[in-house]
Amino acid sequence: MDVLPLLLLVAGSAAVAGAARRTPVPAPLLIVAVALLVSYIPGVPTYELDPDVVLPLVLPPLLYTAATDSSYLDLRAQLRPVALLSVGYVLFATLAVGWAAYLLVPGLPLPAALVLGAVVAPPDAVAATAVARRVGLPSRITTILQGESLVNDATAITAYKVALAAAVGEGATWAGGIGEFLLAAVGGVVVGLVLMIPIHWLRTHMNEALLQNTLSLLIPFVAYGVAEQFHASGVLAVVVVALYLGHRSWEVDFATRLQEEAVWKMVAFVLESAVFALIGLQLPVVLKGLGAYEGTTAAWYAVALFLVVVVTRFVWVYPATFLPRLLSARIREREANPTWKGPFVIGWAGMRGVVSLAIAFSVPLTVDGGDAFPERNLILFLTFTTVIGTLVVQGLTLPPLIRLLKLPGRDTQAETLAEANAQAQASRAAEERLDELLADERNALPPPLAERLRTVMERRRNAVWERLGAVNPVTGETTDDTYRRLSREMIGTERDVFVKLRDHRYIDDEMLRTLLRRLDLEEAAAYREAA
Repeated sequence: MDVLPLLLLVAGSAAVAGAARRTPVPAPLLIVAVALLVSYIPGVPTYELDPDVVLPLVLPPLLYTAATDSSYLDLRAQLRPVALLSVGYVLFATLAVGWAAYLLVPGLPLPAALVLGAVVAPPDAVAATAVARRVGLPSRITTILQGESLVNDATAITAYKVALAAAVGEGATWAGGIGEFLLAAVGGVVVGLVLMIPIHWLRTHMNEALLQNTLSLLIPFVAYGVAEQFHASGVLAVVVVALYLGHRSWEVDFATRLQEEAVWKMVAFVLESAVFALIGLQLPVVLKGLGAYEGTTAAWYAVALFLVVVVTRFVWVYPATFLPRLLSARIREREANPTWKGPFVIGWAGMRGVVSLAIAFSVPLTVDGGDAFPERNLILFLTFTTVIGTLVVQGLTLPPLIRLLKLPGRDTQAETLAEANAQAQASRAAEERLDELLADERNALPPPLAERLRTVMERRRNAVWERLGAVNPVTGETTDDTYRRLSREMIGTERDVFVKLRDHRYIDDEMLRTLLRRLDLEEAAAYREAA
């Protein structure tokens, strides 16, 4: 692909994602819709999704940033529902959707139908996380969806390889399939466990934030590539390493954390936007060569398969939610009784995405003997329509569905109270430590500077409590809000003076950058993002 179309893809998708922030529509859905419209414009380049690019180069960083933003402790607490969805559901969907496709499409061999089932089985990590973030799902449901989407790609890719081996005549067996699945799963976890500690050691022993963040950008590709070299799951290797590094991120210095957060936010934004644009732009590619299935026949197959995919998820989710409670008294004692609403949302939140399309595009053109792979173009078309259908239909209806069901959202009052209590304990410990340090004559400070340390600490402690209290009746701000606003005004005034001094040649640009960086850090501390 030429450079210009690639630049247009990135710039256009980022522009639409930015515009989506001003609308109630989640960015992934708006990007896909715009890309579908753009694909009809004459002269638009053909963007054919390349699985050799998406799987090793796009999927690892997206998984990495999603996993580092997840909570290892929360995922461990929801291990059973996550495992039932990410492994059990994917295998069930592969068989159920594959069998349904075999019955629906005359002439579609069962192995090829199972390939299609494996392709459309996994909900997408990017889609699930993006929509869940936007609609404000309850934290437990968000954790389950995130955990599922982090691991299910590994299950689907392995199931696809087994089904593909059967379809191309390589004599795949149940025992061989189970063995390959275990090798991929166990091997991926083992590679992640082996890599995570030395990688973390490197991160904590590098002295420069620039080098640490360069390493950070390489980590997902290294983990994925090493695992794939051993025929293990690169997806699981990336997730294991990312969960460990995210859990131990407090051991990295503050400069690295600040830079890393900004870098990965930008990477994730660009990749997510481009990925959803690529999904919409595949329409001309999947329609090309559809042949005998053009017209209403292909459309009916697409609608039928979409309904099968949606129903199959509900058929799995409800038993997976309630059967363990019926079978285990320990689960009944330990966990609150779920209502029907949570599983319904989980069932409806199974959007498919770019991984399904990438796997579909990796279906070979021919099988052993040189014959064409049976109904490859139809598999590609049905995968595309399923991805678009789940993104648009389920993605657009998920927010009103949550409002209709009146699911309890995050308890912001309780979270703020917990934060305030945590800050109060930390402040007391810091104050005691400060008293110990100042008692040592080697740490003697002039009283104004010592008082400044106490004032900053006191402000951190009070800022959270103020969010629970009264606000300014004129501005609607808390005291902390007003403090941050006035602090920014003062810093902005200083910044203007520095620029004027540079313009009049009293200081040079190098000194200006030094002074501005100091102000930037002060502004970041003063105007930190409220929780």
